[in-house]
Amino acid sequence: MKNKFRILKILVTVITFGFLLSFSVKRFNDKPMEKVTVILSQTKNPVYFIDEKDIKELVKKSNPTKKIGDLNIPALEKKLNQLPAVDSANVYLNLNGNLNLDIKQRVPAFRLNKENRDFYVDAKGVEFPISKNYSFPCMLVMGNVKKSEYVALAELVAKIDRDDFSKKYFIGIAKKKDNYELLTSEGYFKVEIGDLEKIDLKVKGFKAFVEKYLIYQNPEKYTKVSVKYENQIVTTLNPNFKDNDSIISVGKKELEKLPLINKKKAEAEKKALTAPKKEKKALVKIE
Repeated sequence: MKNKFRILKILVTVITFGFLLSFSVKRFNDKPMEKVTVILSQTKNPVYFIDEKDIKELVKKSNPTKKIGDLNIPALEKKLNQLPAVDSANVYLNLNGNLNLDIKQRVPAFRLNKENRDFYVDAKGVEFPISKNYSFPCMLVMGNVKKSEYVALAELVAKIDRDDFSKKYFIGIAKKKDNYELLTSEGYFKVEIGDLEKIDLKVKGFKAFVEKYLIYQNPEKYTKVSVKYENQIVTTLNPNFKDNDSIISVGKKELEKLPLINKKKAEAEKKALTAPKKEKKALVKIE
């Protein structure tokens, strides 16, 4: 008899607790959201692609009744994560009925101009559109860059930003066919790096060239400095730079010394040297 009474008591307690719980849940669900808090997480490079007002407007459209029980949190979180400039979003309610939205924005690694399109790419290699209201200062890249190269290119840009020497010299990147070129602040020449392999070694080679040779010369002397070859640098002389005339003349005289059997070849090379707007290459070995 005592056991039956104990079981009955437990059942009554459970039913009463369930009733009170359902009543509390219903009351909580019918309660209006008191406050919507948008937290835009920032990194060391703050970005402002997303406006807090726009996020609150999205919440309003997702829950026009403003009742807690009518808010579909997973659906709202999914919509936020689908926004191009959002890297991640976390939506949750606290016990007071306040809605919190923690949003992490994408940070551009570089800005890419490709096939007449202009957009950003982040460190993960994800494309997202530029904003009409906000422009993030980052490296401009031009050319037909493959998506498979995005991450490696982002790493290259990050290395340039971390190195004072590189940051001083390189202001942009261009891809021509399969070759990458770094655009310099000097504006007179480009630095050809070839592919995106062994970047540290290539930049080190260019730095050695600058410190040993270029600081004693006029940058206008060159149109291109190539570091794509291992342990050597190939420079392309500017034919419109007056001081290069003597170098071209020396090349012309050396060609005239060639045997008669190579006359046709020499004449062809001679034309190449003296033709307008043509460039002559010189080899510099880096020890």
